Amino acid sequence: MQMLPFLSQLLKPTKAKLLSTSSHCYCYCYCHCHIRIWRNFNSWALSIKNASSPHKALYLYSQMHRQSLPFDSFSILFTLKSCTHLHDNLFVIRHLHSHIFKLGFTAHVYVATSLLNAYVVSLFQDACLLFEEMPERNVVTWNIMITGYSKAGDTEKARLIFDEMPMRDVASWSAMIAGYITNGNWDHGLALFRDMMLKEMNLDQVTMGSVLSGCAHLGSLGLLVGKSVHGYMVKNGWELNVGIGMILIDMYAKCGYFRNACQVFDLMREKNVKTWTALICGSAQRGYSEETLSLFDMMQKAGVRPNEMTFTGILSACARTGLIEEGRKYFRMMEEYGLKPRIQHYGCMVDLFGKAGLLEEAYDVIRTMGLEPNVVVWSSFLSACKEHKQFDMAERVTEQVLRMIKPEKDGWVFSLISDLYVSNKKCDDAERVRKLMFSKCEKGQGL
Repeated sequence: MQMLPFLSQLLKPTKAKLLSTSSHCYCYCYCHCHIRIWRNFNSWALSIKNASSPHKALYLYSQMHRQSLPFDSFSILFTLKSCTHLHDNLFVIRHLHSHIFKLGFTAHVYVATSLLNAYVVSLFQDACLLFEEMPERNVVTWNIMITGYSKAGDTEKARLIFDEMPMRDVASWSAMIAGYITNGNWDHGLALFRDMMLKEMNLDQVTMGSVLSGCAHLGSLGLLVGKSVHGYMVKNGWELNVGIGMILIDMYAKCGYFRNACQVFDLMREKNVKTWTALICGSAQRGYSEETLSLFDMMQKAGVRPNEMTFTGILSACARTGLIEEGRKYFRMMEEYGLKPRIQHYGCMVDLFGKAGLLEEAYDVIRTMGLEPNVVVWSSFLSACKEHKQFDMAERVTEQVLRMIKPEKDGWVFSLISDLYVSNKKCDDAERVRKLMFSKCEKGQGL
C-alpha cells in the first residue's frame, strides 16, 4: 500500500529531544492525524468492495478522486473487479486504465492483472496489448490469457501461452483443458488431462467438470474416461454435490448409460432444478418420453420450480414420440410458471406439429412466435413439408429461407430446398437453387 512506507517513517522514534510538552503534543497530533487519514482511506476501499452495484463503486471511486484522497491498490482492485460486470464497460475500463497509469500503478502486478481480466471480458485485442506491455506477470496473469484465447476460439495460441508459462498451477491446467473441451477439441483436452494425471497434481472440481463434459462427446472412449474420473472421486471421498452430480448425470446420459445417470441422481443428497433438468434432458435424448414426463411430475411434487431448459427437455420428448396434446399442455404451462418461450421451445413445437402432418399449425407457430425463425426452425418445417409432400406449403417460405441461409454453414438447407423442387417436378427451380448456392459460395470466398 502507498501510505504504509510514509506512515512507518512517521512512527519512527525521533532523535531530537522533546524539549517541551508542546512539541511532544505536536508530534503526537501529526502522527495521529496521518493514522486517521490512513484508516479513512482504507474505509473507502472497503466501501468500494461492499458497494451494492458497479455504478455505486464508480461513484465512490470518483469521490475519492474529487476529495484528493490517496488511492491504494485495494481501492483500484475493487473498482476494477466491480466494473468488469458492467454492460458495455469498455469506455469505463479505458478511463480507469488512464487514471491507473497517471497514478503509477500499471507496474503493480495485481492491479495490472485485474485490468487485464477486465479487458479480456470487454475487448480481447486490448488485453493482448496490455499483456505484452506488463513488466511483471504472475500465474494468474498467464491463466487469464489462456482463458481469453480459449473464449476467442484460438486454442493454438492458448496452448502457446500455456507452454511458455514459467510456472503452472492447477488452475493453469484446468483453464487449458476447459479451453480444449469448450471448443470441441475433446481429444486434446483428454490428452492434456492424462499428462496432468501423470504429474500427480491435485485435481479440483473445475478440472473434473471440464473433463466429464468432454467425455459426453466421445462415445465409448469418453465413457471409459468418465467412469475412471467418477471412480477417482469416489476413492478420494469427494462429496457428490450439485455441480459434480449434474455433470455426471449429463455425461452418463449422453453416453447412453441412463441407468448410471439415475443412480447418481438417487445418491445425491441435495437436488436442485439443474440436476432434475439434467436427468429430464438425458431421458428425452434417449427417447424415453414416458419416463421424461414422469420425472417432470416428480420434480413438481418435490416443489422444484422448472426453468426454460427443463421445458426444452419436456417438449423435445413430446416431439420425439408425437405426444401432441401433451406438447400443447406443457407449452401452455410455461406461461403458468412465468416463463417466456425461447426459440428452442418454438422449434420443438414446429417439429412436433410437422412430424404429425399438422403443417398449418406448425406454420402458425412460426408466423406468430414473435422471434426471428432460425435455420433449425425453417429446416424442421421444410423437412416436414417434404415428408408429407406439402410442396405448396413449402413454397410459401422458400424465398424467405433462401435470403437468410449461408452456403458455407447451411449448405444442407440448399440441398433440402432443391430436393423439394425436384419432388414437385420443378427441375428449373431446383437448378436455380443450386446455382444460387454456388454463387453465394464464390462471393463468400471473394472469387
